[in-house]
Amino acid sequence: MAINPFGDSEILRPVNPWFIAFSLFAAMLFKFIPIDRNWITPDMLALVLVFWNIRQPRRIGIGVAWCFGAAIDVHSASVFGEHALAYTLLSYFAITIHRRVMWFSPLMQAAHIFPLLLAAQAITVIIRVMFGGTFPGAYIFAESALTAALWPLMHFLLLAPQKLPQNRDNDRPI
Repeated sequence: MAINPFGDSEILRPVNPWFIAFSLFAAMLFKFIPIDRNWITPDMLALVLVFWNIRQPRRIGIGVAWCFGAAIDVHSASVFGEHALAYTLLSYFAITIHRRVMWFSPLMQAAHIFPLLLAAQAITVIIRVMFGGTFPGAYIFAESALTAALWPLMHFLLLAPQKLPQNRDNDRPI
């Protein structure tokens, strides 16, 4: 069996389903913070959805992404289905590439995740413009770059509870 030369080579504990739910709801609450739309803010919910779709594709899937997207649509009073469609497609493509992305370091994973985030954001902008909104400008796509830049930090934070302790006791199993 070959050792992964780029990505994580350590054994991780099984993920707690309550931790997955907590991280998703915390990211959704971050999305609910009332911020002026002229500010460029990272889409933490999209980032956490992509992370869990890559790490746990059987637990967090397209249906969960649609539910969170619908909740964001209701909260933001936007066209219903705009975020639901974007998050659903984002999750689909994240699940599609999850085996390949796991081989890379977190920085290279961010490079793989960036086009997915950019496409999801482009979908929301296109839907807004189709239904009578104005094009906010190309600067709006900097949000995807900022979100992808946060991938290594999110990778570290969300994997921290699963990592084995460094001073491992030989008498204790995993």
